[in-house]
Amino acid sequence: MSTHTHADMVPRNTLITAGALVLFALAATATVRIAHIPAAASPVALRAADHMVPVEQRNLRFIDRADGAVVIEDADKGSNASVIEPGQKTGFIRGVMRGLARERRMHGIGNQPPFNLTLWPDGELSLTDSATGRSIELTAFGSSNRAAFMALLPRPGVS
Repeated sequence: MSTHTHADMVPRNTLITAGALVLFALAATATVRIAHIPAAASPVALRAADHMVPVEQRNLRFIDRADGAVVIEDADKGSNASVIEPGQKTGFIRGVMRGLARERRMHGIGNQPPFNLTLWPDGELSLTDSATGRSIELTAFGSSNRAAFMALLPRPGVS
């Protein structure tokens, strides 16, 4: 038979802190709702409102090969834009595409519809799934990750 001791209880200060956090969260939520503070606009909505025209864009398909490589195809020209061989340090591209592919599988969409890689006048770089409409702002992931996708855009003077 076990006996109950006060040493087994949660410290009083911890309970007070947890309660204060819950009350703060409720107060902050109520303030936003009552004051009708608008949510931050998405970059997609801001670009549409500003009628921003892309500087450069490319429609791409990402196709897994049996050997573990990923073939990146220019969907408009039907030519290879790049190949990511197994073992290359391209975890960011693979990670982004894995997430987008998972979403497509949930919707029963294959790999035929292209992804649109777009460079905007403000220097932002985005990848939009033409099938689901989901857009990822690649600049938010840092310069080296942005550069991995930037390399997939056509270079000026190269067709």
